[in-house]
Amino acid sequence: MQPYNLLKNMPIDLSQEEILEVLSAPGVRIERIVSRGQASPPGFWYDQSEGEWVMVLQGAARIRFEIDNVVVVLKKGDSLHIPAHVRHRVDWTDPEQNTVWLAIFYGLESHQLPEDR
Repeated sequence: MQPYNLLKNMPIDLSQEEILEVLSAPGVRIERIVSRGQASPPGFWYDQSEGEWVMVLQGAARIRFEIDNVVVVLKKGDSLHIPAHVRHRVDWTDPEQNTVWLAIFYGLESHQLPEDR
């Protein structure tokens, strides 16, 4: 077994975001996402059937939520939970440096409360 460093082996060409699946198992998927100046296309909203917990390991970004047009600023070390079907978009990522995200996606089975089963 060898450790994997999420901040090493950064892509050279960041004309598009790089998404690297780090782990996939029943009910969960973990990705490293590297952005530099990317944002969601105008009018596009993520509406995911999975919940998502995201952390910015390096850089900065802004996430906009459709409900009440709320904007959340994320800096190094900040994390955010986005429940399934909460419409959101990436408004901005820092164009001057890599923004490295750790994104954990989980399915309904993995977060049901005992009384929901």
